[in-house]
Amino acid sequence: MPIKSDFPDVELSVTDIWSFLFNRKDREFPDDHVIFQSAETLSRQYTFAQLRQLSVDFAKGLKTVYEFRKGDVLGLFVPNDIDVPPVVLGTLWAGAVVSPANPGYTVPELVYQLKDSGAKALCTHVSVLDTACKAAREAGIPESHIFLLGAKQEDGTTRIKHWTSIRNQDGLQRFRLPKFHPKTDLAFLVYSSGTTGRPKGVRLTHFNMTSNIEQIHSAEGWLTWNGTSTPPNSDIPLPAHGQGDKILACLPFFHIYGLNCLVLSPIYSGVHTMVMARFDLERWCSIVQDHKITFSYIVPPIVLLLCKHPVVEKYDLSSLRMTNSGAAPLTRELVEGLYARKGVKVKQGYGLSETAPTIFMQKWEEWRSAIGTTGVMVPNLEAKFCAVPGSGEESDGGKELARGEIGELYVRGPNVFGGYHNNPSATAECLEDGWFRTGDVGFLDERGNLTITDRVKELIKYKGFQVPPAELEGYLASHPLIDDVAVVGVESEALGTEAPRAYIVRKGGLSAVKPTDAAEIIGWMNAKVANHKKLRGGVKFVDAVPKSVSGKILRRVLKERAKTEFRKEEEQEASQGTVKAKL
Repeated sequence: MPIKSDFPDVELSVTDIWSFLFNRKDREFPDDHVIFQSAETLSRQYTFAQLRQLSVDFAKGLKTVYEFRKGDVLGLFVPNDIDVPPVVLGTLWAGAVVSPANPGYTVPELVYQLKDSGAKALCTHVSVLDTACKAAREAGIPESHIFLLGAKQEDGTTRIKHWTSIRNQDGLQRFRLPKFHPKTDLAFLVYSSGTTGRPKGVRLTHFNMTSNIEQIHSAEGWLTWNGTSTPPNSDIPLPAHGQGDKILACLPFFHIYGLNCLVLSPIYSGVHTMVMARFDLERWCSIVQDHKITFSYIVPPIVLLLCKHPVVEKYDLSSLRMTNSGAAPLTRELVEGLYARKGVKVKQGYGLSETAPTIFMQKWEEWRSAIGTTGVMVPNLEAKFCAVPGSGEESDGGKELARGEIGELYVRGPNVFGGYHNNPSATAECLEDGWFRTGDVGFLDERGNLTITDRVKELIKYKGFQVPPAELEGYLASHPLIDDVAVVGVESEALGTEAPRAYIVRKGGLSAVKPTDAAEIIGWMNAKVANHKKLRGGVKFVDAVPKSVSGKILRRVLKERAKTEFRKEEEQEASQGTVKAKL
């Protein structure tokens, strides 16, 4: 039987995103309340009223200057900036679709997304303008359809117009908000990280996005514009000095995690949000200390830095009421390590681009009692767990497992996307009867908390046994010599199976590696795990673990590297007449 959320269902709004945010009847904060402020240039900020007016003005400009019509696509190729919200909301007011792209993309990567999404115009930033212009040219977007956001270039060094100049100048044309069908009209076309192949365009409707905002805020309403709410019977204080909550936005706005939690949600909650153009550890700590930040959405690599980097000791982070880590599993050791070091609480959440994004979230008051889990299901959601491929039953949705058993997670709810753009085969592989096959493996405990053990495609198969890389990484991250780690499977001809191999960033860097380190770590690790989970693939020291911008380990990159390395090692051993130990 499908498992329903323990939260009561919410009566969801069925409306477009702009109306949901700006036409609501229950807004508590005033028009002149500041929502977004630049962490780099404090004088740059937008109130709720300014956001509303700027969005409408820009929308009318899109219709006049670029002849945007309902369903047209705007490409967004920018670092974080407080201009992103009005550009996004203006595009949605015009009935158009926003397709955000990673500003770290190369020209070919951006060209692919612009072509696949069918972008009609491109909004970019002076820091990535050269890449944007080259990609737009290849994608068939004229230079006149490129414009900039961010602080204006006062010296006039760029020929590209600024977004604030895109206006219905003569005022002769009259426009109104188009008629929306929120459950079918697209709002965003976001592209998956592509860790296992070419990025796929995820089609998210207005209803997908507004539903998830309401799901999140009904489950935890502790972040408020005036600082008046905290979980009952908890040790989590209200913001100090009678101030409202303050969020520090350091995650990329082009990613679904940042897009819904840091661009749209603050306009709904009214929480003052300070925006970093990009993450920098010391700058992050400095802003938390100087501006009394009370909350930040983060990812496991940030937690790791906060646990281990010496610069953190210089700063007072006590204003943080809570942080939320998502995008990849976080180990118990890191959560406890950060709290022991700086008193910073970390809870976890879980979601995907395809679920807009949040589907599980740890309750504030259970950040420690449910440590290691990603929390409970948000309202209006159902879940089921099915057998994992290779476990004896194919995970096709037909073999449903009992609650508590480890299986592949399927979810169904109003925030689940409608399919991949221009990719019916990929859609058919993961969507059936409203159920979305997440590709993640885990289990639900008796209290309703989800633990994700790994990805279906990332499980290591050692002689028929399934080995979750994330579990091994959790152990290894606590070793005193290790700053960061990733585990992947390598095919061993000598063993006749796949085996776990660890790629380790050693404390002190590669120059600090000693000849005995690998053996010491392998022996330490093998004493902690079952026989089939031992590091038979060995240990390799690296200067950094490759990760996506959202913090996911790029295992595909490591697996390709491991394949070449391991083959050479086994050939060398064979030529020397040695055999790898079968522990």
